[in-house]
Amino acid sequence: MASPTNRIAFQGDYGANSDMASRDMFPAMDPLPCPTFEDAFTALESGEADLAMIPIENTLAGRVADIHHLLPESKLHIVGEYFMPIRFQLMVLPGVGRDEIRTVHSHIHALGQCRKIIRSNGWKAVVAGDTAGAAKLVAERGDRSMAALAPRLAAGLYGLDILQENVEDSEQNVTRFVVLSRDENWTPRTGGADVVVTTFVFNVRNIPAALYKALGGFATNGINMTKLESYQIGGTFTATQFYADIQGHPEDAPVRRALEELQFFSEKVRILGVYPGHPMRGALNGN
Repeated sequence: MASPTNRIAFQGDYGANSDMASRDMFPAMDPLPCPTFEDAFTALESGEADLAMIPIENTLAGRVADIHHLLPESKLHIVGEYFMPIRFQLMVLPGVGRDEIRTVHSHIHALGQCRKIIRSNGWKAVVAGDTAGAAKLVAERGDRSMAALAPRLAAGLYGLDILQENVEDSEQNVTRFVVLSRDENWTPRTGGADVVVTTFVFNVRNIPAALYKALGGFATNGINMTKLESYQIGGTFTATQFYADIQGHPEDAPVRRALEELQFFSEKVRILGVYPGHPMRGALNGN
């Protein structure tokens, strides 16, 4: 057993959206920045951190690349989720005016979500590893022609001025994060959460209509499946793994029956986590 560290790992520099999500959900924990998602997973697996805050999907950009591969291959478990509205601030060196800007730096998703302001001003978009890293780069370079698109927290951390607030193209921009732990720690069936989410991955058997048959139990048992994604594994186009979220607890009779039917038509089923749904989940699902 690793000793508690009171640290929560995330990908990116201090001031990134993942850092903000970590501070919002776990204000008493110390954020631990990691260069890559793999590094954040390793920090948790090795005991360097107690938890990890990992973005898994965005309402505009879709799923976050790599996570659906990294998570099933790890021994980590989902113990919570966090929904965070994403707001980007246009930030520059102190005293820089809009007419001095020539390049805007940020994560590729951030640049894509702020196309209007970039195109209307004729600026050149430059991809950075993450949003906060872009702000840090602007501060370190000292180049008055550079600007960054990053969360508000980054401006304070790196001594930048916010030239314009909330420059994203759409207000309907929300990122869903999952909280990872080394321990399974399923939320209790009667734990008081309004919604319990169960996340699992599965590989169907190689028989006709296997996916249809595997998922039939969720329909007949009235289980709300809020997410189903497929992706190739093993470097082939024939081996497919599915990732799914449902609302309900494995100990609920309808969910138990649906999972039993899934297992009958699948080669492998692994539950990645059973955890309380975030309060924003219902609103985003239209409930």
